[in-house]
Amino acid sequence: MKPGTVVVGASVAGVRVAQALRSHGHEGRIVLVGQEDELPYDKPPLSKGVLAGSAGLDDVRLLTTEEAADAGIELELGRAATRLDLAGSVVHLAGGTALPYTDLVIATGAGARPAGWEHLDGVHVLRTAADAVALREDLGRGGPLVVIGGGFIGAEVAATARGLGLTDVTVLDATPTLLARSVPAVVGDRVAELHRRNGVQVRLGVKVDSVDRIGGGLRIRLADGSEVDAATVVVGIGAVPNDAWVAGSGLKVDDGIVCDRFGRAAPHVFAVGDVSRWQASRHGSAVRVEHWTNAVEQAAAVAHTLAHPEDPRAHTPVDYVWTDQYDWKVQIAGTPVAGTEGRLFERAGDKFATVFGTADRFAGAVVVNWPKALVGCRRALAAATPAAEVCEHLNRLAPVSEVAL
Repeated sequence: MKPGTVVVGASVAGVRVAQALRSHGHEGRIVLVGQEDELPYDKPPLSKGVLAGSAGLDDVRLLTTEEAADAGIELELGRAATRLDLAGSVVHLAGGTALPYTDLVIATGAGARPAGWEHLDGVHVLRTAADAVALREDLGRGGPLVVIGGGFIGAEVAATARGLGLTDVTVLDATPTLLARSVPAVVGDRVAELHRRNGVQVRLGVKVDSVDRIGGGLRIRLADGSEVDAATVVVGIGAVPNDAWVAGSGLKVDDGIVCDRFGRAAPHVFAVGDVSRWQASRHGSAVRVEHWTNAVEQAAAVAHTLAHPEDPRAHTPVDYVWTDQYDWKVQIAGTPVAGTEGRLFERAGDKFATVFGTADRFAGAVVVNWPKALVGCRRALAAATPAAEVCEHLNRLAPVSEVAL
């Protein structure tokens, strides 16, 4: 079999690398490998439109059969990568296929962090299209829903379930606020109140000890001795990179495939998206980022480097992620971190922004339902604008109240 560029992982990062290579004029063979039988699809809608039934998988496709054929991208779907022979430049797939490569891009993403209860009927995670279909089927039967984990996926599932008409929805999380890994407490508290206003029971600072099948339902036992019954449980307690298949290959793996600032893990081997731990100049360390925008931007940088090896392009993103819940759009730019000065800017109608940094350094912001503020914050991060100037800009946008945090 003729070697070429092999992209393992039909994620948004993998698809964008393959497409961008053609845009750069790459004429060699490109093979896109996907573990699922499905054509590549976008994942953020799984917890929203796809789960709600307002969007089908065909509405969120990243690549159709016709588009792949037109671009000369060979699809190997339903074929999980099982082993990497780094010395021989070969990727081995389930079923015995061996794909030789001249360049390899690993875009295998991340999977749900296991909790130990996933084998029980009625207990779900949400990482794939099959997960969304199975969860929607169970939600359609009604009954109480318990969401374990108050991160993006858990909070979005709870909001979608209320939109589907479920009247008994509970979110459990061990942290003191919702979205605790991603936003400051002042924002997490407001998101929790948003859920409560929409009929969701939000219980924070509680640890789940066990989930058991009791008769026809599920019983969740908490560390404080209390119990919650459910017809359906969704577990969203984080993700782990899908890097086990390269174990023993010679690549360095440390909670993701370790790369340099160009996404290079070894000569002619790159990793992109959720599975990549790359050297980030903005952070001053190696980071692994599970955000859609990061995956897309890293894919563009790696494709450029592959197509123009004499002019490698470092991946230097401005961090950005968003979540949609009810009628709120929560957008996070940069790294809103504890230990820096924070200020809250509020407008009427559930529009507000929190800005974090020092007088001469803008660290990041969380913006809710305020597009102009978000645009200004992202531009300020790209330009390394001092936090004081960002605050002045927000005060000029419209009448606001400003409070120190």
